[in-house]
Formats: sequence, structure tokens, C-alpha cells
Amino acid sequence: MLSEIQHKKEDQYEISAEVKQVYELLLKDPKIIEGLNFIQSDNENTLNEQIEITEIPAPTFKEQERGEDYKRRLIELGLKNVQTDRVGNVYGIRPGTGNGPKLFVSAHLDTVFPEGTDVAVKRKDGRVYAPGISDDGRGLAVVLSLIRALDRANIQTVGDIIFGATVGEEGLGDLRGVKTFFQDHDDIDGFISIEPGDPSRNTYLATGSHRYSVTYKGPGGHSYGAFGVPSAIHALGRAIAKISDLHTPDDPKTTFTVGTIQGGTSVNTIAANATMVIDMRSTSQDELLKLEEKVLSIIDQAKEEENKRWNQDLITVDVQLVGKRPAGSQPADAPIVQAAMAASIALGFDAILGEPSSTDANVPISLGIPAVTLGGGGKFGGAHTLEEYFDPTDAFYGVQKIFLTILGLVGVDQVSDPILK
Repeated sequence: MLSEIQHKKEDQYEISAEVKQVYELLLKDPKIIEGLNFIQSDNENTLNEQIEITEIPAPTFKEQERGEDYKRRLIELGLKNVQTDRVGNVYGIRPGTGNGPKLFVSAHLDTVFPEGTDVAVKRKDGRVYAPGISDDGRGLAVVLSLIRALDRANIQTVGDIIFGATVGEEGLGDLRGVKTFFQDHDDIDGFISIEPGDPSRNTYLATGSHRYSVTYKGPGGHSYGAFGVPSAIHALGRAIAKISDLHTPDDPKTTFTVGTIQGGTSVNTIAANATMVIDMRSTSQDELLKLEEKVLSIIDQAKEEENKRWNQDLITVDVQLVGKRPAGSQPADAPIVQAAMAASIALGFDAILGEPSSTDANVPISLGIPAVTLGGGGKFGGAHTLEEYFDPTDAFYGVQKIFLTILGLVGVDQVSDPILK
């Protein structure tokens, strides 16, 4: 199903002559074709590994057992310097010839599901069902299949490839794994994050988010006997009302929501405490910071207004940052994006510039390091629910697409120069 780059809806894409030439060279090389064919034949084995990994629980902050299993798998595949770092990321290196770029390719170990969730895989009508089977059991299995394909075809890359898995990608994990990795490595030239999804989509924009837990506190009291004492819930209500009236730009898309609230004791009690958790997002770091400044001002203003209403100074507010994912963008014609699109086209798929998303790629993009998030193939549904499923039909196309993207970026010895600088 390989297609010539120059004839696949060329007018829709910003693919340079240089990138086209790289993929023409790759698609003519017997070793590359052998690698692609191996990936197809490895489809069932990849699914079996996906199931085995998924059945090892890995809630965010409790990824150790899965991480140890994954480290063993990387060692068995022959990666060099396989290690578990200070937060639990697991990775090793497949060296290139020594004169090319360094690319990090990873999936994430953690799932959104709490400890004690039944993660046993069930098969039904050609699908496999289990919490986390797609997100990111698929990505973790794809990383292993990619290493096997490179080895089976005896492909020597120009650049080094670090293969591995990160912790803390989901929820309040706050991307702690990938943040730590890039704090500890200042020599990475590109990054690919593997998530569930089809081979046509290429995510290259990073939606940043700032999340706060806000708690108003007061003395509380009986609703009748202590009437006149300021209420923590009333202060919270004032803040929510003002936040809900904020206006944010459509482009860059910037959003906010108060996701949860809790507090109070009973219907006949003036609340002594009330808490909300607010989520703010944008693809623009500047707009995100502007929104954050407005929200923080409102939070303090609501405290002052509730105290002033009752001529007392009894309400206090505690504001805690509980999540900070950086925003970032890069041009649609960045070399790493071109490589991903060219790889999609080479396999006969349309190449789609995906909507902004929040993934491990946020961190390198925010640092100015080229990065994309790519789909590991197959169909999936019910992500982040107990009914999550994965359909492995033709799932190998996702692996093939990432395989070609990697080779285009790091170059193949005596075949093509690296696209990644």
C-alpha cells in the first residue's frame, strides 16, 4: 500500500522537496521494506504484549510494577543503558552511527484508573476490553514492536533513538515523567509520543493547562443563631459567578471550567469551608497566563466581598496549584510534522493536522524542541472508562507510520540523511 509522496493530495500539505526525497529513498530500500513487512507480521504478537502490559495495574503515582516489567522487556530487546530514573521513567538507547540527532520515542506507563480496578482483559467480537487497553497499553506495545522491527531488518540509523516509557502523564500526574526527563537531558533533538489513534492524524500543537484547588474557610455556625457570620460557600459562589462571566478568545482557543465543588456540613449550617477545582486551558502560554491572572484576582475579590457584606474579616482563602501543563506551538511545516505527514501518505493514508491536545509532547514543544504525538494504530473507544476497548484490525499501520517517521527523522546509514537537525 506504499504510495509515492509527490502524488498524494500534494496541495493539502506543506512537504518540502527535501522531505519528499528522503521518503522516496526510504521506500526503495529493501531493509525498510523488510521492516514494514515484519511489523505487519508482528501484529498479533504486539496485541498479546499490549494485553500483558495492560493487565499490570499502573495508576498514576503507582507505576512501579509495570515499570519494572517494561524495563525487563527493553533489556531483553537489547537496548543499551536501560535505566529507571529518579521518578520512574524507564528507557534505553539504540545507538546510531554517532553523527546524527537524538530522538526520544515513548508511551506512558500510567492509567487514569484507581488502585483496585479490575484490569483483566476480555475478548468479544474481535475487540479486547480492559481499562487502559488503548490509553496507553497500545502505545507501550508499539514501542516494543518498533524496536523489534529495526533489529529484524538490521537497520542502522544515523541518529540515536531513545525508546522508553514515562510516568505521570495522566491527570494530576501533571506530566511529571516527561518534565523530569527533559530537565535531566539537554541533548534531545526531537520527541515522539505514542497514544491511541489512527495513522492519519498528526498532533503538533500543545494545549496547556493550569489547575487550582481553591478553599474558602470561615468560622461557620448555626444558620439561624449565627446569622451574620460570613459563609465559605457564599464566598465560593461569588467567585464561581464572576469566573463564569469571563470572556476568552476563540483563537487561540482558551477555556475555563470549575470542575468540582464541595463543602458545607448541613442545610442549617453556615459553611465553614468550601472548595472548588478550576481548570484553565489554552494553546497560547500568554493567553493562559492572562486568564490565570484574572481568575486569581477574582478568587481574592470574592473573599473580600463576602467579608465586606457582613462587616467582618473572617473568611480566608487557600489557593493551591495542582496542575501545570505548558502550552506550545510549532509551525505546521516544521520538519518533524512534515516527516509524520509524509509517512502517513507513504502508507496510503490522508495526513491530517490534528487538533491541539494535552500529551507528553507538551513539554518539549514548550521548550522549542520538535515533537509530535502519533497514533499507534487500530480502533479504540471508551477511553478513560471501564468499557475501554481496542480493535486490532490492521493496527499494524499505526506502527508502520511511526516506524517511517522515525527513520525519516534520524536518517538511515548509507540510505538517507536525517530530516531532524
